[in-house]
Amino acid sequence: MSRRHSDNPNMILPAGTQIVTRAPVAPVGGGDPRPIGAVAEIVAAPLDSTHTYRARFPDGAEAMLRRAQFVVLKHEQRERIASAAALDEYGLLQCVIFRCVVGSRAYGLDEPSSDVDRRGVYLPPADAHWSLFGVPEQLDSDETQECYWELQKFLTLALKANPNVLECLYSPMVELATPPADELLAMRDAFLSKLVYQTYNGYVLSQFKKLNTRMRNHGDIKWKHAMHLIRLLLAGIVGLQRDPSARPLGR
Repeated sequence: MSRRHSDNPNMILPAGTQIVTRAPVAPVGGGDPRPIGAVAEIVAAPLDSTHTYRARFPDGAEAMLRRAQFVVLKHEQRERIASAAALDEYGLLQCVIFRCVVGSRAYGLDEPSSDVDRRGVYLPPADAHWSLFGVPEQLDSDETQECYWELQKFLTLALKANPNVLECLYSPMVELATPPADELLAMRDAFLSKLVYQTYNGYVLSQFKKLNTRMRNHGDIKWKHAMHLIRLLLAGIVGLQRDPSARPLGR
């Protein structure tokens, strides 16, 4: 579960930029190599991206580094809280309060090769929430097909009638629900509003566009896209019917 930042290797970093070494670095004039993760400050920038930077470490030693040998400190800090190692270190994956299965497997429309898509909510501890780093709005992994929204982000998306979030609230396959999650599920109808008409229409149109593109390019359609389109239409209709204030739009 990682969120990567891509540095532009052709951009010249100015003197004064704080950096972190990516590889052991030998100081100018000799001495013990500085290890991976050592912090330094650029004191002289090269004329172009093919030459080296001169950097000074806290003890006064200096070294010549190529761009591939270091990362900008603020980028490293920003990525660290969103990396898998940091999530494990800070225990954020242990803060998941709700987990469910969504997509084709949740509705009996799966095939043997279908992925198991899991979504949910995590509630970070206060010290992580109030830290200088803050916490990521979501934890996600392409490898395991999981995504967990931070509670405040989840509630904001639910109030905006985001179909992905509303699907979580109404998933028939709940794998984990702590007491706070049970309270959230008990009031899930409160998130249904006339916005469902707009947001679900938008998602349906995106699936319809995929169907049209496939038909133009290949002469057939992907039934998965058709299934999602129909499912979204039905879910939107049901959502509007469950909200009394939204019923006129569902007629």
